[in-house]
Amino acid sequence: MCSVHDTIEFEKRGIPATVIITQAFKNATVFQFRSKGMEGHPYIEMPHPISNLSPEEMRLLTLQYVEEAYGHITA
Repeated sequence: MCSVHDTIEFEKRGIPATVIITQAFKNATVFQFRSKGMEGHPYIEMPHPISNLSPEEMRLLTLQYVEEAYGHITA
């Protein structure tokens, strides 16, 4: 879960960050944040799988999470 570790490193440096995962990685994400002392850190959870989506389907799905991502990094 490198993206979780990156998020943690950004946060340690005072740079607001979030991570975007699919549902299949929820438990791993929660565990990683907890193990690094950041239990409860927000993350964005998308449906799984997404690898089979067309570029247009992925664009439409992604647009559903823009406001949530913005909220995480501006809170």
